[in-house]
Amino acid sequence: MAERFKIEVPADVERFFAAVEAGNWDEIDAAFKPIGERYREKPRPREIDVLWGPILEALGVAESAHDWPAQRLQDYGNAVLGSLRPGMVYVGGTDPGRFIPTLLNETSDGERHVIVTQNGLAASSYVDYLNFLYADRLATLTHEDSNRAFQDYISDFQRRAAHDREFPNEPRQVLPGENRNGDLPRPITSKDGLVEITGSIATMAVNERLLQMLLQKNPELSFALEESFPLKSTYAGATLLGPITELRAEDPQSALTAERAAQSIEYWGAVAEQFRINPDESAESVAVKTYSKLAVAQANLFADRNFTAEAEQAYRIASQIYPANVEAATGLAEIFLRSGRAAEATQMLDQFSRDHPHQRRAVEDFRRQFASTTGQPASGLP
Repeated sequence: MAERFKIEVPADVERFFAAVEAGNWDEIDAAFKPIGERYREKPRPREIDVLWGPILEALGVAESAHDWPAQRLQDYGNAVLGSLRPGMVYVGGTDPGRFIPTLLNETSDGERHVIVTQNGLAASSYVDYLNFLYADRLATLTHEDSNRAFQDYISDFQRRAAHDREFPNEPRQVLPGENRNGDLPRPITSKDGLVEITGSIATMAVNERLLQMLLQKNPELSFALEESFPLKSTYAGATLLGPITELRAEDPQSALTAERAAQSIEYWGAVAEQFRINPDESAESVAVKTYSKLAVAQANLFADRNFTAEAEQAYRIASQIYPANVEAATGLAEIFLRSGRAAEATQMLDQFSRDHPHQRRAVEDFRRQFASTTGQPASGLP
């Protein structure tokens, strides 16, 4: 990459990759810290920006190998990669969902799948990284695509903000935390002619648009998604694919049906039972959180497609796997609220906040967002 982009590999980056190769996590972590500090500089050094893709992937793989029991890591990675059909593009969102499949994809026998992350698409350096890796295997994104997605999001935000100003008594369309200065999302800047934006809500909105562009550019390819943030525009046409989802599934035999949803509930019930009878990780382990997150992602799909009973079951199972999963709690609460069970939602959220006080702020954020975007209180009170 350095040769392609006509830069020299910095000495601290060389030391970092030597530490990764040696395999000692403490040395890897220590070697990465000065690189991370340079990445946060304004302006960011070009040689760090260009090489950030392989740096971050090497760090993520090393951290996963450090954090996960070896057999659990292999089982998880095989469950994800083993669900893919030949030629599928895999889109990994969470850190384990991105880095563990990357590790096994590069080191195991079998097909080498194209692996991307939806979370990085808004970064110009990641777009360059994907082009470097996969330009011969799929139609990748361009900087022009990035700018178009940014501008589309900004226009959409301004339209929604104008609605909220003009109709203050209607449900708000701008999400809580999305708007900080009354006119635009958190700072929009331009660097080397490329539009950039900060703030998780805005960034993921842009990432979602860019993922849709990537799908449109590759109509002949099949895509599988492991969800980090819910990307609701991907739910239409999606179906189950083992523990993850397949996007724009066109085969009627693989369409999401009540039978397939019920099979998913059985699968997640078995996963929860496995963790119950084989508690080889702590209640806060990354493996526990990761499997609970996978169950929530499929529950989100069920909820969007009106498989309400299956969504409720999946959220409950996700909470069994990891009781402190706030996404499972708020997903279940939203089902209650939308089905006229406000008192039940209030009781459940209040109990969740008492049991997991570190999640109290996230629960209150959910209450505010639900009330803001629906015009209905999320407290169960009139």
